[in-house]
Amino acid sequence: MYPPVGPVLVEIGPFALRWYGVLMIVAFIVAAAIAANYVARKGQNSSIVWDGLIWVLIGAVIGARLYYVFIQSPRGPNGIERYLSNPITILNITEGGLHIFGGFVGGAIALWLFARQRNLPVAIYLDAVALGMPLGQAIARLGNFINQELYGPPTTLPWGLRIDPERRIAPFDDLTRYPESTRFHPLFLYEALWNLAGFALLNAIARRFATQLRDGDLILIYAIWYPLGRFFLEFLRTDSWFFPGTPFNAVHVLSVVAITVAVVLLVRRHRVPASAASAQA
Repeated sequence: MYPPVGPVLVEIGPFALRWYGVLMIVAFIVAAAIAANYVARKGQNSSIVWDGLIWVLIGAVIGARLYYVFIQSPRGPNGIERYLSNPITILNITEGGLHIFGGFVGGAIALWLFARQRNLPVAIYLDAVALGMPLGQAIARLGNFINQELYGPPTTLPWGLRIDPERRIAPFDDLTRYPESTRFHPLFLYEALWNLAGFALLNAIARRFATQLRDGDLILIYAIWYPLGRFFLEFLRTDSWFFPGTPFNAVHVLSVVAITVAVVLLVRRHRVPASAASAQA
């Protein structure tokens, strides 16, 4: 498996339009369209979703970039020290360098601020995001494929991904140990498939159990589903900083925390009257 195109879609002088950015925008638009459809079913004005999209987009990108720079970046000369020694590079996202967990935090804060400003029912809009986000994530992961990033360790499986030597990170850039014929786990693909399954599951639940669900349930189910898959996929990461002497990293911890909190909240809010649960949301 090998990317059919290069990372740059169009280049005019010093300006370049990259597939990564295009796919990110497409992902946000698709997710927003699904969210707009859901809020309309809940009796809300669907156009408000498009008004808030720019808020969420900006918040998510800022959060995703800051998380990558200060938490995800591997330590060493090509890691966080590179950003600290030249802070302007923090703004350079043309070659990737965004992390979804930071995007969650930044996007959620932006959505909360927008909803508070418009006096909107936050829980409904969070559920709307939960329905559209998995499909958007799956689309955005295609950018990792084109950029030849987010790959796992070497594999002999038939769907192994070819990575150009110049796109590899240590120690896989050692062609003596890992020749050009080496193939790697397409980690981006595994996550995209998990997201597609989550998209199908959440939308099926939203329609099948529409009368039993409470506003805010879908975002909690998403907060269980996505981190569950991400927890196991993180063991295949080759670009993360792991806790010394362990196979675990910060995402493992965050995933466990997210799943635990979501399960507790989901169980507790269904043990209390619907009015109280709505107040909690």
